[in-house]
Amino acid sequence: MAQRKLEHYCAYQERCHSEVKKKLSDLGFWGDWAEEIIQKLIDDNFLSEERFVGSYCRSKFKYKRWGKLKIVRKLREKRLSKSMIDFGLKEIEEEEYWKTLNYLFEKKSTTLKEEDPRKRKKKILDYLTQKGYESSLIWKVLNERLL
Repeated sequence: MAQRKLEHYCAYQERCHSEVKKKLSDLGFWGDWAEEIIQKLIDDNFLSEERFVGSYCRSKFKYKRWGKLKIVRKLREKRLSKSMIDFGLKEIEEEEYWKTLNYLFEKKSTTLKEEDPRKRKKKILDYLTQKGYESSLIWKVLNERLL
C-alpha cells in the first residue's frame, strides 16, 4: 500500500529523496522499510534526483524568476549534494538569466514611487537580492542602468 501511495506521490510531481523520506515517515515507515521502498522507487524510475533538481531549477527560474542563490539555498534545505545542485543549475541559460535580471530591474524600477536616487537604488538592490541574484550582477545592472 505504501509503495503505491509513494508511486502516485512521485508520479504527480518530481520529488527528491528527503521529500519521499518525510512522506514515508508521515505514513509510519522508517529505517530499513523506508530505504527498501525508496530503492524500489528508484529502480522503477519513479524517483530520480537528477530529474528533480533539473525540473526544480528550471521551474523556479522560469515561473518564480528566482536567482541562483535562492535556488541553491532552497535545494540545500532539501539536503541535495553540491554536485547535484551544480548539475541542476546548468539548466539555466546565462542569456536568459541576464534577460530575467534586467526584466526584474525594469519591473521594480517602474513601480517605485521613490524620488531619491539612493533610496531607489537601495530598494531595487533589496528586491533583486531577495529574489536570489548575485550581488556582483545586481551592481553591474544598477551601475549600467542608473547612471
